Amino acid sequence: MSNRSLAHIRAIAKREIVSYFGSPVAYVFLVIFLLLTGFFTFTVGSFFERGEASLASFFAWHPWLYLVLVPAVGMRLWSEERRSGTMELLLTMPLTVWEAILGKFLASWLFLGLALLLTFPVVITVNWLGDPDNGQVAAGYLGSFFLAGAYLAIAGFTSAMTRNQVVAFILAVVLCLFLILAGFNPVTDMMTRWASPTVIETVAAFSVMTHFDGFQKGVVDSRDLLFFLSVTGFALFATALVIRNRRS
Repeated sequence: MSNRSLAHIRAIAKREIVSYFGSPVAYVFLVIFLLLTGFFTFTVGSFFERGEASLASFFAWHPWLYLVLVPAVGMRLWSEERRSGTMELLLTMPLTVWEAILGKFLASWLFLGLALLLTFPVVITVNWLGDPDNGQVAAGYLGSFFLAGAYLAIAGFTSAMTRNQVVAFILAVVLCLFLILAGFNPVTDMMTRWASPTVIETVAAFSVMTHFDGFQKGVVDSRDLLFFLSVTGFALFATALVIRNRRS
């Protein structure tokens, strides 16, 4: 990638980040995210009742929290550009479609990374209360970050398909929910009644739950990283196809 392309991507990313924090939406999202992670970790996840120095109750809820929160961030990526009529202006600038897509995606992904980083008091708490495996905690954060990126890329794809942000949000939630349910234990248990183990394993291989589980256990497997990167790359590629079709 040339220096010129990197400069274009940085410019688009900077534009997106400024637009995020130029309105109260970003701050509202951060507050809601932190409140929900705290609620699900300490109240629903029974953090203190577990009696163990672990963030299992923290990471276990991330696929479900991101199911709503990440599409809420990604639904505006392209829908807002189309609704306000600035998408045509953006694409007539001296930059490629991929530069625009990567710039907007990376800015939103960094924003989600910031939200995740602000949960550091949970790490301090568990270290104060006991002696956790911080390598496992770091792996969980890494997996959560890549999980958020995969969801975000899907939300960006649905956002490029329609100018209606609500429709983009609903479509993203449905697609991400499919990626959860494909490996959700109640679903796979139900499939054992009529499907062979090979079929079940194949379906589960497309689930974010299957691949995120390894990170929660502290195992950074290249196959799990490849899965999240593949989902992200495929969704970004599909976004490029949609935008090029609109452009033509």
